[in-house]
Parts: sequence; structure tokens; C-alpha cells
Amino acid sequence: MTEIITPHDTRMKRILGHIKGKESGPVLVFFGGVHGNEPSGIQALEHVFDELNSRAYPIKGNIYGIAGNIPALLAKKRFLERDLNRIWFKDEIQGMEEGTQKNVTSEDRERLEILQVIRDLLTAHHEPIYFIDFHTTSSKTLPFITINDAMINRKFARQFPVPIILGIEEYLEGPVLNYINEYGYVSIGFESGQHATEEAKINSIAFFWLCLAYSGALTADAIPNFNDYVQELRQSAAHNRNFYEITERYAIEPGDSFTMEPGFESFESVKKGTFLAKHNGKSVVASNKGILFMPLYQKQGAEGFFMIRRIPKWVLSLSGVLRKVKADHLLARLPGVSWKDKTKSQLIVDLRVARYYSKAFFHLLGYRNRTIDSEHILIKNREKAARNDLYKDSPWF
Repeated sequence: MTEIITPHDTRMKRILGHIKGKESGPVLVFFGGVHGNEPSGIQALEHVFDELNSRAYPIKGNIYGIAGNIPALLAKKRFLERDLNRIWFKDEIQGMEEGTQKNVTSEDRERLEILQVIRDLLTAHHEPIYFIDFHTTSSKTLPFITINDAMINRKFARQFPVPIILGIEEYLEGPVLNYINEYGYVSIGFESGQHATEEAKINSIAFFWLCLAYSGALTADAIPNFNDYVQELRQSAAHNRNFYEITERYAIEPGDSFTMEPGFESFESVKKGTFLAKHNGKSVVASNKGILFMPLYQKQGAEGFFMIRRIPKWVLSLSGVLRKVKADHLLARLPGVSWKDKTKSQLIVDLRVARYYSKAFFHLLGYRNRTIDSEHILIKNREKAARNDLYKDSPWF
């Protein structure tokens, strides 16, 4: 019989639910409310755990639901002092644990509590672990998945009938999933729709059940209305299952005035020169023809919008082949490219020598870049940390 474990915290529980199956199996860790103005993930977790507790499901492994920024959720704000999904830096965490960090914020304390939960889970479990982070957006959108570009993330994510966005790690500093990806586990973000809409909640619930089935925690036959959940996501995503990559991030600094023109939606095609927003009194227009992604319609946030483009299937296939044969070991032999250190997980590219190497070339091999200075970029390969052996017997691998 499945063992149901219920926590006893006050006001809002950090561990929203934990269900332990009778048989061993995968460990699924769901986060909701990392942004406090995004309640749909919390609502979905509470809904599904109530359902799982109401009848005996033949669950394998463990399922956890974790609340994110509890003070911000209670205040119904994205964050109180700092964006909890932009502060997962190792040096900051070390400083706080050692007591050397100054000006400790509410989000710093939330981060440390969540980190302790993650560490406890990693210590307690040695089975395949899946981290899923529920979010919503301020604009209308198709539901979509965001992943750091490791093949285990790609393979697991492509089972779902929604679009998949690669390369977001190049443009965002400090998301929780970036930190978790350093451990090499499957980690995906799911953006279910617009804030506080019923559709966003329904999509999150459907995604939860599909995660249980695709990970092997439950069989599809054991999930009532499984096909309805698949169809719900397929229709909500307008039958779009393409892969995309981010090509541009429009940044906003603290204190800036930014107003997006009303009516834009994620995945909307825009022409070059389209008037998009006002930023500090100046007009912002599309610099090129492209696909608009996550336009900002809320007061808090550091990104006004992104631009994305679809990745052709042949590029994805070629990328998979090149990574399988580990062709990236040849990169350090190219002029202007060298390993950062002996771990050979990061390369430094001298743009004065290697200025003709395109981003797309490095992306094929799993490397995503960060700018060091005007003359150098640091590129990092997610495949080095990926725990492929842990998932090799999974049904999707």
C-alpha cells in the first residue's frame, strides 16, 4: 500500500505533499510558487496531492510537492526584495551559510530553506530524480517547457505535446533549475499559461499527471482521464511541438520605466520595426523579424521580452549525433579556444581570434555561452554533468 506522508507546518507548508510508493522507482520533485504572483503551480500541486491521497494508486518511487517563495505567495507578489528565481549563485549561498553575507533578504532565507530540502532529497534518494518547476507568464501564451540544453532534458521533455525552449540559461542569471542542473539530474520548467487563469491551473494539473506517467511513477492506464490530459495540453499548445531557441533578451534595470504595448502574446510573429514598448520614455521596436516571447505585463521583472526562433529538426538530429560521439573534444584544438581548467567542462573563447565561430556551432555540441568581457566568452557544456547512466533504463531514454 502507498504510504502518504503529510507535513504539519503553519500558514503555508514548505512540503505541500509527499507520497511514497510501495515499490522503488523514480523521484519526482515539483516546485510551485517560486514566484509569489504565480499561484497556478501551488493550486495544481494541492489538487493532485488531494487526488493521490483520496485513492490507492500503484505508485512507484516518491513524489514531492514543494512551495517556493512562501512570504511572496502570501503577499501575492512576484518577490518581496529579490527575485527568488535569479539568486541561485554558489558564492552567495556559501557566504550566507558561513555568515559572511550582508543584507540578508527574505528571498535569501527562502533560498536556504529550499536548498536544505533539495540536499535532504539528494541524500535520501539514489534513484532517477526529476525536478519540475511550475511557472506562469504575465502575457497570454501557449504552454511551453524550458530546459537547459542537455540531452537527458531534451529526451524527457520531447514526450510532452507542447513547445520546448532551449538556451534560456544563456540569458538568465541564477534560476533555481540552473543550480539543480549542476547536479546532472533531469530538470525542466513548465510555463502553463497566463497568471491566475483557470487554463494555467488545468494545464499544470495535466502536466503533473503526464510527468508521473512518462517517468514511470505510474502507468498511463492507472491514471484516470490520461488521454484527456494529453489532449488538453495538445489543444492548449495549438498542436505546436517545435523546439525553439532564444535569440534576444531585452533587459530592464531596477528603477527603469517599461511599458509593453498591450495585446502581444508569446509565440506571436512580429515584423522588423514593430513598435513593442516604451522604455524610459523611448520607443522600443523589433530589430528584426522574429517570434516574440514572454512580453512583460507586470511591474516586477528584469526582462521586457525575449525573441526566439524555431530550430529545424535536422539541426536537433545532428546535434544529438555529435554529442553522442563526443565531438566536442576537438573544440579545444581550434584557434582561440582553450579549456578553462582541468575538469574540461568549460571553454574560454578568445573573440579576437575566434570571432568567426558562430553561437550555433557551439550550440550543436551542447555549449551555451556567457560573456566574460568584450574579448572573451565562457562556454559551458551541460552534457559533462548529466547523469545519463542513472536514466538509461527509463522508458523515455
